Amino acid sequence: MNPRNTVDSGQAAGKIDRCRMVELPEHSDPRGLLTVVEGGKDVDFDIKRAYFIHHVPENVARGAHGHRRLRQLIIAMHGSFEVIVDDGFEKERFVLDHPSRGLYVVPMIWRDMVNFTPDAVGLWLVSEPYDESEYYRDYAEFLRDARASR
Repeated sequence: MNPRNTVDSGQAAGKIDRCRMVELPEHSDPRGLLTVVEGGKDVDFDIKRAYFIHHVPENVARGAHGHRRLRQLIIAMHGSFEVIVDDGFEKERFVLDHPSRGLYVVPMIWRDMVNFTPDAVGLWLVSEPYDESEYYRDYAEFLRDARASR
């Protein structure tokens, strides 16, 4: 079987209504705030990779891709940006602007990140190690597979 043609057929795959904001536990004391994310508890996957994006130039968009199996939690650690999610039928825009709230994104969702503030730092916690064959880079190919999987 070619992994490029494998689509996650689980219940959570490919439906925009499965993408949602997640409130993360915060602990406060006189020293400040501590926000926690635990794989398998705050998100329904083990965190296998983390990366962050920062110093995005003005009017530059990021993303423009989808994932076949990967799940992720996207958090604005500083500043703000928007994430547009697209399941091939509907689109929704989420504003990320606080480090205690993250956007959970399921497989088979196209995503674009836009409107980064100059100080924005975004953190991605993901369910899989990097694998280029897991990506949709061509929107037409994504649409074909997303619409066929319903």
